[in-house]
Amino acid sequence: MSVIFSCNSNQKEDKSMKENNSFYVGTYTDGDSEGVYKYSISTDGKLDSIGLVAKSDNPSFLTLSSDNRFLIACNEINTADGKGTVESFKINDDKLGFLSKSSSGGAHPCFVNIDEFGNVLVANYTGGNVGLLKLKEDGSLSELLDLQQHSSKEISKRQDKAHAHSAWFVPETNEIISVDLGTNELLFSQVLEDSSKLSSITQKLSMEERAGPRHLSIHSKGWIYVVNELNSTVSLVKKNNNGVYELNNSTSTLPDNFKGESYCADIHISSDGKFLYASNRGHNSIVVFAIDKNNGELTTVSHHSVKGNWPRNFSLSPNEKFLLVANQKSNNITSFLRNEETGMLKFVAEINAPTPVCLLFE
Repeated sequence: MSVIFSCNSNQKEDKSMKENNSFYVGTYTDGDSEGVYKYSISTDGKLDSIGLVAKSDNPSFLTLSSDNRFLIACNEINTADGKGTVESFKINDDKLGFLSKSSSGGAHPCFVNIDEFGNVLVANYTGGNVGLLKLKEDGSLSELLDLQQHSSKEISKRQDKAHAHSAWFVPETNEIISVDLGTNELLFSQVLEDSSKLSSITQKLSMEERAGPRHLSIHSKGWIYVVNELNSTVSLVKKNNNGVYELNNSTSTLPDNFKGESYCADIHISSDGKFLYASNRGHNSIVVFAIDKNNGELTTVSHHSVKGNWPRNFSLSPNEKFLLVANQKSNNITSFLRNEETGMLKFVAEINAPTPVCLLFE
């Protein structure tokens, strides 16, 4: 079974809430930020800053090795050779020790993921491809092992070519799902363990016209929920009886009366499988959906202001009592108490943070 720890994973081995739970913050460094920061949340939802733990260039997405010894960050940059980079760090209390840096295989890597076998996937947004690397026993990264290039096709201004936005390991399989906003597709393939390569693409699933898929979350029943950046929806994807993935339906993340521009960013499912959350940049909200336990259909429960501007990624605390939001443009992180029975949120606290875009609990 692939166990994924990243900005977009709620899976944790220990659900207990210590006196203070700490988390890492990935940032953009084109302003006041210098790299990766560390914060903590108390048992009553209050937030505190621990400080800068590693200097890094645009560490916009973070993930942890399955043994929690190493942190990996993708540097969302475009070097002179048209590539971004991926860095690994050793976790040492409240500091991160730099270990290695490797090419991501494409420009502007915006997402990184790792499985329990040390396979590392990197989605390169401008490169329109997904790179495969390996995390070694000592925490250093291999060189780029393989590259899955997505075919380009112009759909609209934001979908002018391939834009790989995330890549996911499917639990209990060797299957991976690459999400491409530009080609408007989910692309299915596999990690070939015997060769440390990616297989050819086995299926391409088109989303609704100009949906712009960005991230996804996989329910314990195997249902896949895709958050679409451009048309502000969540799409339900299921396997049919022949083992082929199909798009079932999509649900708006916005209130019916909203008329402005808004773009989805992140998505999470509570571990009990009852609720799904998604972030709206523009409407500046977290939407709460109830999940039908029989068929996976979504029902809108509520919308909650994030108390900030441009909510990028968000995360549930280890015991899922709180939900934390990284508000990129207002430079703050906000915490909300989560009602486990209704799924609804109540604002608790906020703290300043320089251009936060990714939250990762230890």
